[in-house]
Amino acid sequence: MMKMKLKKNDIVIVVRGKKGDRGKTGKVMKILAEEKRLVVEKIHLIKEYVRANPQKNIQGGIVEREGTIPLASVMFYCKECEQGVRVGYKVKENTQQKQRICTKCGVVIDQE
Repeated sequence: MMKMKLKKNDIVIVVRGKKGDRGKTGKVMKILAEEKRLVVEKIHLIKEYVRANPQKNIQGGIVEREGTIPLASVMFYCKECEQGVRVGYKVKENTQQKQRICTKCGVVIDQE
């Protein structure tokens, strides 16, 4: 399994894809590491045709939901830089803890 620098609930910006989705920001809802894809809130909306199933209380019809997009099509959105940036790591010397940092401005994103 691949080590990912993005995590669930990170804010990302779409840099490649459909014209309507390009430039939008959203929160990561789900990461599919094996497929190198992720689900971003309100990005790449697809229509799914659902069949009615009264036993499971499912009403039939057309349902709109988020589809998956490739990991390479998004970048982490830094609030300080106000743009998409790469994520790097920095190790604290005294505690040996890893921190995720913005590579442009150097601000600490979170600690692991």
